[in-house]
Amino acid sequence: MNDAAVENVTWAVTDGRAGILNQARGLAEAVGLPVEVKTVHPRLPWTLLPVTRWPAPFAALGPGSAKFAPPWPRVAIGCGWRSIPYMLAVKRLSKGKTFTVQLQHPRVDPALFDLVVPPEHDNLTGANVIPIIGSPNGVTRARLDAAAKKWSPQLDRLPHPRVAVLIGGASKSHSFSEDDARQLAASLKNLTAQNIGVMATTSRRTGDAQTKIIRDALEGTGAYAFNGEGENPYAGLLALADAILVTSDSTNMAVEAAATGKPVYIVDIPGGGAKFDRLHETLRNRGIARTFAGKIEHWTYEPLNETARVAEHIRRRLGL
Repeated sequence: MNDAAVENVTWAVTDGRAGILNQARGLAEAVGLPVEVKTVHPRLPWTLLPVTRWPAPFAALGPGSAKFAPPWPRVAIGCGWRSIPYMLAVKRLSKGKTFTVQLQHPRVDPALFDLVVPPEHDNLTGANVIPIIGSPNGVTRARLDAAAKKWSPQLDRLPHPRVAVLIGGASKSHSFSEDDARQLAASLKNLTAQNIGVMATTSRRTGDAQTKIIRDALEGTGAYAFNGEGENPYAGLLALADAILVTSDSTNMAVEAAATGKPVYIVDIPGGGAKFDRLHETLRNRGIARTFAGKIEHWTYEPLNETARVAEHIRRRLGL
């Protein structure tokens, strides 16, 4: 086999973390070619080196990593710093035949890739840079319709308006204490007292104690609170909600909510910074989001679909 042979597939290259993977896979699926997920778990001492100077990236792969071999993909989409050495290696070994797309701000020269897709709030520019609002995702009308059908039997008991509550938690930029959880839980309990159907799900960052506080507060109110067992109803909540509450720590959840066309409320939790402020301001200026202040209103806007915009650019570049 020609070592530089290329086939019509898209590789989504990430370290497998859900938020990172969802971005790469969401854009890969939107491009329209068959998608292969490539998970990388590089080992020491390679991870101590600058990502552009790994002498043998494939030798750095640890247990649970994907195999990389020709034929190379027509498109490779990487997300997260651990993907960068592998994106560069694929570009080099395919002799430039693979169209490489790096998501987020790569913190290296964008010219190393065919296309870089950072969030607007990172303020990265360049000849081959397409900034987008937030991050790519896999939220589509078809997926929402399928999720609505799947989860309706479990959630149709809830009154309208229904509010999906997407709860993140502590991160490098935000904190989420038990007191913060109590304050949020009280706000959600107040919504149920207004006969609003509350549908809540937490994340791995929420914290066990904080999660328990929220679930305990909602017990007996008629609200739905995901108990962490079985499949996460996240897509079903997006599909069946009349409005969506998102904690301010998550870019991904905010733009996924914005892709539904439903009113989005930002629930402020401690922390943040200029990047988050710019994202939330953009969503407000576009009529997508408002700050949550305890009540639910209705408004409309054109669903945010940055993923499709970038996918169409890639398809045009490749003549697909």
